This record gives sequence, structure tokens and C-alpha cells, in this order.
Amino acid sequence: QAQLVESGGGLVQAGGSLRLSCTASGRTFGTYVMGWFRQGPGKEREFVAGISRYGGSAVYADSAKDRFTISRDNAKNAVYLEMNSLKPEDTAVYYCAAGRDSYVPQSEPKYDYWGQGTQVTVSS
Repeated sequence: QAQLVESGGGLVQAGGSLRLSCTASGRTFGTYVMGWFRQGPGKEREFVAGISRYGGSAVYADSAKDRFTISRDNAKNAVYLEMNSLKPEDTAVYYCAAGRDSYVPQSEPKYDYWGQGTQVTVSS
């Protein structure tokens, strides 16, 4: 069972950058597909980005393409989300999640473990 802890959120001005981190407990991190989701005020949680077990492939939501980069370091049991050119509409609680699929899913039910989330607020 994986326990996930996010960090790196905060308040940033529009156009700025943040790097989110998610660390996992356990020795099986490399067996999980990892994803980042977010839930904005009054909105449903949505997929942002996902990365395969060894980092060979990544999938992005349209809203994240060209601005966000997901990466992972299996030696450190960590996955990252580098966010650039942030916009006020990126304001949300960001969650990392771990799943056991062999591909990178974009739907929540495909992920088995979730962190508690980290708040990102982008001011205009």
C-alpha cells in the first residue's frame, strides 16, 4: 500500500512557476503509474498529467500541455509536476495518485492511492 504526500504548493502571481512534489512510502514505487489531478473551487477533480512506471511516457490534459511537465525519480520514490506560465484558472488543490495499470489512465477510478493534496493559488 502506498502512502502519498504532496508538497510545494503556495501562492504565486500569474505567469509564475511552481514545482510540486509527491513522495511515496514503500518499496514498490516503481510499479505504480503516477498521476496529478486537481480540483478547483466549485469544480470536479480533473486529470492534469500522468507518467508511466519508468517515466518513458507522459500524458497531459489539454490545459497542461506546453506549460506543465511531469517527471519521476524512482530512486527517491518521488514524482514532480513543474508548472510554468501559471494562470488564475490553475488555482486548485493538486493531488497525486498512484495506480497499477500498465498504461497511463486519465480517470480517477483507475488510481488506487491518493495524497491529501496541496493548495496552489495563482493571483491575477
